[in-house]
Amino acid sequence: MIIKGQKISDRYEIIKNIGEGGMANVYLAIDTILNRKVAVKVLRGDLANDEKFVRKFQREASAASNLDHPNIVGIYDVGEDNGIYYIVMEYIEGQTLKSLIKRRGSLTLLEVIDIMTQLTNGIAHAHANGIIHRDIKPQNVLILDDGLVKIADFGIAQALNSNELTQTNSVMGSVHYLPPEQANGTGSTFQSDIYSLGILMYELIIGKVPFKGDNAVEIAIKHMKDPIPNVRDIKEDIPQAVENIILKATAKNPRNRYATAEEMSYDLKTCLDEDKKDVPRIVFDYPEFEKDEESKVLTSRERKNKDKANIDQTPEEDIVEDKKQNKKIIILAAVLLALIAIIVGIIFVATNGKGTKTVEVPDVSNMSEEDATKKLEKLGLEVKIEERNDDEIEDGNVIKTSPRAGKSIKTDTTIIIYVSKGSEGYEIINYVGKDIDMVEKELTSKGIVVMRDEEEHTKDEANIKENVILSQDVEEGTKLVAGDKITLTIPKFITTYPDFVNEVYTLDEVKKWCKENNITLVTKEKESTTDKDGTIIYQSRAAGSKVVSGVTLTITISKTPTVSKEPETTVQPKTDTTTTQNTNTTTTE
Repeated sequence: MIIKGQKISDRYEIIKNIGEGGMANVYLAIDTILNRKVAVKVLRGDLANDEKFVRKFQREASAASNLDHPNIVGIYDVGEDNGIYYIVMEYIEGQTLKSLIKRRGSLTLLEVIDIMTQLTNGIAHAHANGIIHRDIKPQNVLILDDGLVKIADFGIAQALNSNELTQTNSVMGSVHYLPPEQANGTGSTFQSDIYSLGILMYELIIGKVPFKGDNAVEIAIKHMKDPIPNVRDIKEDIPQAVENIILKATAKNPRNRYATAEEMSYDLKTCLDEDKKDVPRIVFDYPEFEKDEESKVLTSRERKNKDKANIDQTPEEDIVEDKKQNKKIIILAAVLLALIAIIVGIIFVATNGKGTKTVEVPDVSNMSEEDATKKLEKLGLEVKIEERNDDEIEDGNVIKTSPRAGKSIKTDTTIIIYVSKGSEGYEIINYVGKDIDMVEKELTSKGIVVMRDEEEHTKDEANIKENVILSQDVEEGTKLVAGDKITLTIPKFITTYPDFVNEVYTLDEVKKWCKENNITLVTKEKESTTDKDGTIIYQSRAAGSKVVSGVTLTITISKTPTVSKEPETTVQPKTDTTTTQNTNTTTTE
């Protein structure tokens, strides 16, 4: 079991679990050498114990690590640590395309064309490097907030290949996008990915997949035999040129299908051009179900030539593996049928063809509906299906049974299987004015990703409190599912410069304030005849401006001018004697 804080290969430190699937668990981790976030996908226990699968997994993942394209999730590392087999991938902060479809339903035509163009560009790059994805579905497509699309799971999808229809937890997700040639066991080519892209494009436009059924086999048969529903019969406003892309991509006969992903990408880029406005509905050059007719008339030489054409597009090792797997499946099916017949016979004899016996209800939680039904019916139980929403169990998988697992019941008892319809969605309310920590705890418990944004405020602003939500980017009443994001804005309190000049601060008070806020203080003096001695008459940083720790503040303090004294001067008396009419007058200056 992988736990928080655990280091894989003494390098990747696990932060938390961010996803669980039928074949692997995904963890957010820190690459302690490059100091960056990464996603670490760890193989599930039963797959990790399959040496043959592990070898193929490592080979295919290593090959996929050479892919370098903006629309493909980058693979950084592939390795093993004490029996833990892992892939280290680019960490994408976004949602799966499946989550977006569940939340939005059908998308706008421009959104569909943009997403599909990015997907075909990424797949074209993989094909150019000789890699077939084999498991294109919206669960393996990530979409960022800015609209960038990323395809994931190249290496691991390759490794699963022919085993995928035996993987309990992945079959119902994959079979909705399964090309006819994979469904009938003839192997995969580059055109197989194109078929899956066409099914995905249909789902983006209509809001649901074209083929549904009670089990994986029923859906696979529809991919082989049933024509895809007409898009324009469901949505009349869809241009014929757009529907033609879906029809050509999902052609049953690969000869009618796009030969390359580049061809499909070109049509996507030009389907809304004026000269494509009145194009007719596409007519195929070859019969769609030509394979059924050919199987009756092909000579052994022609069959060998046809097989060789498929081999040219598929890695030799994979073809050999597919053939071996197909033989194993046939043999296993025959053995299972024989065993079932024997068991039924034994039960019939033991009960003299009548009566009941006591059995213990097995644990079928998280199994597909089909597999769970088979397992319970083998015990002689009557099965009833009921659907309900569940936030944790994947769509189509079993939540629980009634009676519960482990209880002893009679074989003629009816047992209810509760099957997940996926998340119903969590309705968003108005969180403004609520505590961010409480709201975040509630939302993350539903699998919703909470992003915090900060808005600067001063502490003296009225009605602004710490940790209280100021705004949200998702409207009240919107329903979000696990993996969706919501951004909540909270205040970030900042300190501003006081008005030292007009609020009559003393020098000591300024020194104390600067020390508390890690500000370097520089003081200057300036003579003034109008200001009182020691008064602050200037500050270098404006009152009300944001305080940044470590900067310098200069203040100027008034100083009374110094009055200089004039040196004392002694004036000697000057005597002037003038005689007038016998009167003597003396004047002293």
